[in-house]
Amino acid sequence: MSNREISGDGTLLTVSIPMAIRKRGSRKVVVSPAGTEPWVMPRPRIDNTLLRALVQAFHWQHKLESGQHGTISELAAAEKLDRSFVCHMLRLTLLAPDLVEAILDGRQPPNMQLQPPVRGFPVEWERQRTNGCWL
Repeated sequence: MSNREISGDGTLLTVSIPMAIRKRGSRKVVVSPAGTEPWVMPRPRIDNTLLRALVQAFHWQHKLESGQHGTISELAAAEKLDRSFVCHMLRLTLLAPDLVEAILDGRQPPNMQLQPPVRGFPVEWERQRTNGCWL
């Protein structure tokens, strides 16, 4: 519950909200009144495996588009990888831009992992968001 005070001349409003700042480990959290749950800003969870795969896929796509390699088979041979692996990884370039951004920022859903997207997912961005293809 907050307290409000208006100055005598009506030009100043003071609002007091009871709260406390507590240290939890190396972070500080705001503890709301009446012992309710503390509010904590969610920390980014960078998935290095997923991030590396995404960066690699876009790098390979650039190599193909720039003409460095004419085909996926040539790219796979140059990288000394199996062609089907390269194909699966290149599918990551079809992710919706907001999902790519979420991965880069570490804001991807907690249960998003590399395996399901590599195995296959819808190419339509809206279906990627709503279909739960890896959620």
